[in-house]
Amino acid sequence: MVAMPEAEGGGPDMVSFRELARRLVADGIVERITHQRVSQIRQEDPEGFPPVMSIGRSLAVDYRLAAPYFRSRVTRPGWRTDLKGKPPAGESGE
Repeated sequence: MVAMPEAEGGGPDMVSFRELARRLVADGIVERITHQRVSQIRQEDPEGFPPVMSIGRSLAVDYRLAAPYFRSRVTRPGWRTDLKGKPPAGESGE
């Protein structure tokens, strides 16, 4: 089990993927992202993505773990994997 960081006076800041996407944009961490893209990134990087838990029919993640993860991601906007394949070694990202 992965230990979750504790905020002053509270537990983890669990958010749905929809709320995560909204906050990442609002906090200026990414220019834009959808909850569908968050889900896709989770599937593409199961080892690196922060721990996810089910809450009802939704998936949730601790925002305090997700924000640094998304800040450190290397992206390649516009890289068409359907046409070009995966980015060259050392140039990983979207």
